[in-house]
Amino acid sequence: MLKQIPNAITSLNLLSGCVAVMFALSGDLISATIFAFIGIFFDFFDGLAARLLKAQSDVGLQLDSLADMVTSGLVPGLVMVKLIEKATNSKAIRAASEITDSMEWNVIKVSFMPLIGLLITVASAYRLAKFNVDTRQTTGFIGLPTPANTLLILSLPLILHYQGTTTIQELLGNEWLLIGLTILSCILLNMELRLFGLKFKSWDFKSNAKRYIFLLISLILLLVFQFLAIPIVILVYLLMSLIWKD
Repeated sequence: MLKQIPNAITSLNLLSGCVAVMFALSGDLISATIFAFIGIFFDFFDGLAARLLKAQSDVGLQLDSLADMVTSGLVPGLVMVKLIEKATNSKAIRAASEITDSMEWNVIKVSFMPLIGLLITVASAYRLAKFNVDTRQTTGFIGLPTPANTLLILSLPLILHYQGTTTIQELLGNEWLLIGLTILSCILLNMELRLFGLKFKSWDFKSNAKRYIFLLISLILLLVFQFLAIPIVILVYLLMSLIWKD
């Protein structure tokens, strides 16, 4: 029975992701983000539980990837779709207010643009498939992990909702910036960039200095900048991986 605890935790990740999908489709991006974060929390602890209970299995590995595909693949893609949709709809409304003859054509022209956000889902699926067969990623990562990418994308609605100054609303309400972030996200997920892992095999400082320093910097940034800190934390993670080689 104890051997099934990790799979049960992974299933909670999948369940949280499914709930997040439902909220994302309804346009409630804050609730979608909350449940996706809960899923990522379970995703972190299922591996820990498997190691502690010595219950690693091929089924658990596959279940973990399937759950991540929903929570850290489909959810961020749908959230980006909704963000781009909101940005393009705002543009269409402004165009309509001018009552031009081309108004109807403009609305139709941009209607498919939000679907570009689903490229994140496709790139995440490819990232997860590579991870399952890549023996180089046992202690670290090559390319941005899907949970980290999900945190990056899902920080956007939180920033807009809780820290949405006029400047931020203009920036994150620009569909071209969002499309640019989508493309950047897809590249980061699958580029040949070695990133350090956050799994602790021991608690001593010497062998985990990079991890402890990164966690300390992340905590300080979160306390100072709140949700705005999440993209900065991801940037710090990338820079530390590039500069601080083991």
